Amino acid sequence: MKQYSEACEQNQAPILNILRQEFSGAHHILEIGSGTGQHAVYFGRHLPHLQWQTSDLDECHASIRAWLADAGTANVRPPLMLDVSRDEWPAVQYDGVFSANTTHIMSWSAVVCMFAGIGKQLSPQGCFCLYGPFNYGNRYTSSSNQRFDLWLKNRDANSGLRNFEDLDELAGKHGLILRADHEMPVNNRLLVWEKG
Repeated sequence: MKQYSEACEQNQAPILNILRQEFSGAHHILEIGSGTGQHAVYFGRHLPHLQWQTSDLDECHASIRAWLADAGTANVRPPLMLDVSRDEWPAVQYDGVFSANTTHIMSWSAVVCMFAGIGKQLSPQGCFCLYGPFNYGNRYTSSSNQRFDLWLKNRDANSGLRNFEDLDELAGKHGLILRADHEMPVNNRLLVWEKG
């Protein structure tokens, strides 16, 4: 069944502006947490030089496949089953990884596993682009982010907004060096790490 996310619709154009720069020299992208499939279709259509590999848990695959079928985007591939907490990552390397609004819905242990997997999957000089809301210095950047964080934690105590410094330290442990921290609309950021 085809799912729809209003947030995807609103944030995809600003994200695309950054991905045009960050993925300008890339060819093969792994998207972690493709969700509804909207981002993959939109970015695939606007970045035709990329081969865009979708992935998510099994329960999201029907929606991703429905979006792909309707769009007919030849450079966007059907979803892989990917649970970042497990070892069954694709047996290929990518020169770019993209993920949007995932770290705050995962447990911290899953975030740790995701960064470890990305460190292995990325080619040298490949980049990881991570979009979402983050805290800085363990402080909220807005009252709306604070409300969102409390809502997340009430729903699942293991989720919540992640601290930028913790993510950057984790990235460094897996050979990823911060290249950019882009300010985005509605108190979000797009963080970019490069594989050394």
